Amino acid sequence: MAAEGTSKKMIATQAEMVEARVPLPYRDQCAQLLIPLNKCRQAEFYLPWKCENERHSYEKCEYELVMERMLQMQKIREEEAKLKQTKKKGQSIPLIPNTANA
Repeated sequence: MAAEGTSKKMIATQAEMVEARVPLPYRDQCAQLLIPLNKCRQAEFYLPWKCENERHSYEKCEYELVMERMLQMQKIREEEAKLKQTKKKGQSIPLIPNTANA
């Protein structure tokens, strides 16, 4: 089950996320990496130099999701700009009216 608009699939199930007490805003395609990260953090008393591999993999996953969303938004903006330009061309007022050439 992939979220709409992303290429990554949801690996962690809702039951796993509830069991691991993952907050709702963090239940995305990277939740399968957040669960072991949070377990490691708890086991290591949240020491910043511990669990570096888990943190790096989770942050990379989140970064990739953000970049994917940014590319999608850029495509949407480009399509809207094209639509605006085509509307402007069709509705432009000619400098020389057609009756002047008759």
